[in-house]
Amino acid sequence: MDGVELFLLGRTLMKIGEEALPTEGIGGGHRPVLVVSSDILEHPGSTVGEIAARTGLPQSAVSTAVARLKAAGSIITAVDPRDRRRSLVHPADHVSPRVAEVRATPIDTAVAAALASDPAAVREVLDALDTLARHLRPRAPRVADRANPTPHGEH
Repeated sequence: MDGVELFLLGRTLMKIGEEALPTEGIGGGHRPVLVVSSDILEHPGSTVGEIAARTGLPQSAVSTAVARLKAAGSIITAVDPRDRRRSLVHPADHVSPRVAEVRATPIDTAVAAALASDPAAVREVLDALDTLARHLRPRAPRVADRANPTPHGEH
């Protein structure tokens, strides 16, 4: 596999992941919310502008995603003490009911749909995804780490 194949595989996995997400009652447009949520986990204490710069999303899309995540209880915002006109965005210290619902939703049906329901292939892919997740899953910083941040890569 080369870099292009890996990138395309990643896009396919993102589409399967989107299919697996429960969307009842939240409307569309969840891709920017997922991208912003992921960035907030990796970079707690960021401003909307910083998130927009890192993700490549328009600032208005980031602001909308932040508002949705805040309403869902997934993040908290605080006034930036250095510039009181800006807000800093942090992951919530607890798992919101919406996040718990999303995390509890199995991916089996979406994977099966992508594989034309071949049970052996579904099991093989689910096992491979478990292995990838074990090794590559992004981790949210612990609450203690958020209180005492270190420069990126110094843990």
